[in-house]
Amino acid sequence: MKQRVKALYDLPFNYLRNKVNRIQYIMIVASLVGLFSGLVAVLLKICVHFIEEKVSEIPFSKFSYLVFPGVGLLITVVIVQKFYGGHVEKGIAMVLQNIARRSSFIPIKHTYIHVITSSVTVGLGGSVGLEAPIVATGSAVGSNMARIHGLNYQERTLLLACGAAAGISAVFNAPIAGVIFSIEVLLSETLLSYFIPLIISAVIGALCSKIILKEEVLFNFVLKENFNYNNIVFYILLGVLCGFISLYYAHVFKKVEHRIHDWKLNIYFKAMIGGLLLLVIYILFPTLFGEGYDSVKLVANGSNRILRDNTGLFSLIRNDWAIIIFVGAVMLLKPIAAGVTIGSGGNGGNFAPSLFVGAYLGYFFSKLLNTTKWFDIPTGNFSLVGMAGVLSGVMYCPLTAIFLIAEITNGYELIIPLMLVSSISFFIVKHFQPYSMETKKLAMEGQIFTHKKEQNILTAIQLDNIVKSNYQTISIDSSLGDVVDLVKRSEKNIFAVIDQEEKFIGVLELNDVKKEIFSPELFDTMSVRQLVKRPADIVYSDETMSKVMQKFDETHSWYLPVLSKEGTFRGFISKSKIFEKYRQIIADQHDLYEN
Repeated sequence: MKQRVKALYDLPFNYLRNKVNRIQYIMIVASLVGLFSGLVAVLLKICVHFIEEKVSEIPFSKFSYLVFPGVGLLITVVIVQKFYGGHVEKGIAMVLQNIARRSSFIPIKHTYIHVITSSVTVGLGGSVGLEAPIVATGSAVGSNMARIHGLNYQERTLLLACGAAAGISAVFNAPIAGVIFSIEVLLSETLLSYFIPLIISAVIGALCSKIILKEEVLFNFVLKENFNYNNIVFYILLGVLCGFISLYYAHVFKKVEHRIHDWKLNIYFKAMIGGLLLLVIYILFPTLFGEGYDSVKLVANGSNRILRDNTGLFSLIRNDWAIIIFVGAVMLLKPIAAGVTIGSGGNGGNFAPSLFVGAYLGYFFSKLLNTTKWFDIPTGNFSLVGMAGVLSGVMYCPLTAIFLIAEITNGYELIIPLMLVSSISFFIVKHFQPYSMETKKLAMEGQIFTHKKEQNILTAIQLDNIVKSNYQTISIDSSLGDVVDLVKRSEKNIFAVIDQEEKFIGVLELNDVKKEIFSPELFDTMSVRQLVKRPADIVYSDETMSKVMQKFDETHSWYLPVLSKEGTFRGFISKSKIFEKYRQIIADQHDLYEN
């Protein structure tokens, strides 16, 4: 059945392959990727919106909805445990790792699993966003479409980025931001020819949301005040605050997530505890419930209706100061709520929470200044610019942040403060942390591409693919006569010496035993134990290629033995083989328009 369906699918595309050139064919596939990724993003938004509406219509007590985040976490955990082996790679880090380590092949399950789990997590009140699941899903769509159409690694990576661009474009109705995001976050190296398929995918993704989604579901704003250059000093101060709040967000989120994730508890019980923690947080600060985009719209419009006081505590404080204290507390608690949601087993990302924190930071800063009666700065504009500043600092994507806010405000009136605040925030976080919180561990381990070209090429080289395993071994208890017999049967001039348990002991090089093998009287009296030597260094099968090259540089060797973690000999790796693979990768990195 599968073969028949595939044959029917391939029929029109095989016809197209013969009618159009390679570039035109890639554009056609990019259009399909944009369509499917955009539709999936729209589907996810519709699902979450539908679930949120049904939860809000439940006719119980005023606090009954607060139990649903725990239910969402529990359902998500059950789905992952029962149907996906207890673990699912999540977020943007998963996409980056697949680009670098798995030749841009993303398993097909990622085209739907994030839609299911994140819609349950976020729709029922998890305090995270949908953008990371949408990026993961769109990237999986692009990767699998490229695989089906038999495209190479470079083209797969491009279509993977097209899927992500379409997803971001659809969820925000912001095609430029979608293109910039893919270039800035996913593609460590971008050629000019990449822009056309990325633009095509992003535009189609935006059209999907524009045509299907209702206006209230889309995330957009109308500016109430124009940019005033007299406020430039305050925007600079806001940029500094955004940088340090971004560092705070990253530190607190990762700490909370890891602390809960590392609890030695039953996974279902952990989800229930996470739901209970969210319930307590939401009772005190109900605006932290769910994605929070409705709350962000109020903040960005400068509304005072954001103060939702379930406890009555804030009614004891004069109104303006009550709002300031409430907004400041919500801003600082958002990364905790997001960390609890993810650490307890939920699926979501930090894109929406960072926008949320940025909006509240901008509102807090402007409201605080205005309350002193010495200043009068627009809270709405500062909230919007704060969103860009914190998004830039948390996700390490300043250009995406600038164009995203510019697009959702339907113009470029705030482009100057957006550029200023995002740049300052990004500069501060890069000074303290060279990698984002989601990619730091993988980048340090050489598991993903960075913006260092040489490092990326080495990361793309898989150790298993260049290890020469056709080397013979010899026992340490063998005699010199056995060595001579081995040399006669082998074309190699280096051999691995192993013990009785087949553990690696050392190496035996032909150059070191030339004199001995021409002395027949030593064949029975001299053993390998007397001839073996320790190698200059040892490479283990789980080491990165950067580490391997470092060992070659330090030892000045051309061959090094490769062992498994258990000490079993796997083969030898040669520096010349690495150089050959390195040159091949550079040669494969060509412009799409080159023949």
